[in-house]
Amino acid sequence: MSQEAAGKKRPVLTLNTDGERHPVENSLAVASITLGLLALVLGFIPATHFFGALAGVIGLPLSLYSQLVSATTGERWLNVVGMVASFVGAAFALSHGGFSI
Repeated sequence: MSQEAAGKKRPVLTLNTDGERHPVENSLAVASITLGLLALVLGFIPATHFFGALAGVIGLPLSLYSQLVSATTGERWLNVVGMVASFVGAAFALSHGGFSI
């Protein structure tokens, strides 16, 4: 292996840009964007309006709390995207029937 290939490192995708570990905050940020995207996808489908509304109603307060305790910029980005996706997904789900079964 050449010197150039041995010296190059792969870029690491991490939320801990400050050099410290934040396992709780990282988990909350990932849960926030996961629930947000789930609410967004399920909110667009009329047959899954109940689950979309449920994911949106759980995801929005979770992402707000996660934003409150976040420590790094990467976590804040995930929180804001999850927050907006939860809101829009819940709105679409409510327009399709909301919590009615």
